[in-house]
Amino acid sequence: MLMPKRVDYRKHMRGKIKGNATRGNVVAHGEFGLQALEPGWLPARVIEAGRVAASRNAPEAKLWIRVFPQKSVSKKPAETRMGTGKGDVEYWAAVIKPGTILYELDGVTEEAAKRVFNRVAHKLPVKVRMVRRRHK
Repeated sequence: MLMPKRVDYRKHMRGKIKGNATRGNVVAHGEFGLQALEPGWLPARVIEAGRVAASRNAPEAKLWIRVFPQKSVSKKPAETRMGTGKGDVEYWAAVIKPGTILYELDGVTEEAAKRVFNRVAHKLPVKVRMVRRRHK
């Protein structure tokens, strides 16, 4: 499972997701990209599920994952009284702003990329769209 090797602080505050992505918002490596249209958290399990779905539906394609889960999300156990500190880390998540490119594909046709990204989009908790690389 994806998670950082080491972190400065084990437990993060929730924070607010404000504005659109100014970095990681263009297709840089492949020919096609999957772009987020809403803000949200992408758990490491979901990122891995998208990778598996993409590699199974287009094994010949080259796939890039452009997001990394570096936010720890903590949760207190069920039926626990208030107080006694912050809960343990439950999972790791990537913070997604609108416009962030999540996955990139290369080595496939546009129809194949559409099919692959449709399968991946069903696994994601945010709305996404397929974008194409801009050539200069």
